[in-house]
Amino acid sequence: MEQYNILGRIGEGAHGIVFKAKHTEVVNLREVFPYGSGFVLVFEFMLSDLSEVIRNTNTPLTEAHIKSYMLMLLKGVAFCHNNNIMHRDLKPANLLISSTGHLKIADFGLARVFQNEGNRQYSHQVATRWYRAPELLYGARKYDEGVDLWAVGCILGELLNNSPLFPGENDIEQLCCVLRVLGTPTEATWPVSRNIIILQY
Repeated sequence: MEQYNILGRIGEGAHGIVFKAKHTEVVNLREVFPYGSGFVLVFEFMLSDLSEVIRNTNTPLTEAHIKSYMLMLLKGVAFCHNNNIMHRDLKPANLLISSTGHLKIADFGLARVFQNEGNRQYSHQVATRWYRAPELLYGARKYDEGVDLWAVGCILGELLNNSPLFPGENDIEQLCCVLRVLGTPTEATWPVSRNIIILQY
């Protein structure tokens, strides 16, 4: 750690603490190295995240901004999925924005390798509630990259709305928010083969 000057604490994620630091020789150097019983990940510093951009009422997002952010997000998600990675916690706070406006996906603490074949089960206690796919709210243990695409849709809705699309305070209320906006699922829109219980709202 002696090669880095810690400039301050930025935040805290599910699996670690994020610090802003400056390399004493090369500012943009990125690396991973063991430290004590853990390891240190060194990333480039990003100016803000998408949640800050949404909350900034001084510079409201234009359609062009929204299209640009969504294109970068979708390209990043496609890259992850093409490499069999589910992020499982996509939300505006995990989408970092550089000083030049580039969006990058961050916080892969809940990410998992997925396979479309086999019987692998995953935890349903993933993703921040407002961006959690209905199957996760129903407690599904078998799911795929579709949970990330649901989160992407929620993010798009938030960008257009300037507020969260489904701001539930608990899992049941979250489901009610989804049903209120999208309606009750039918056999045609959500086949029984998904093994979920459909609630009438």
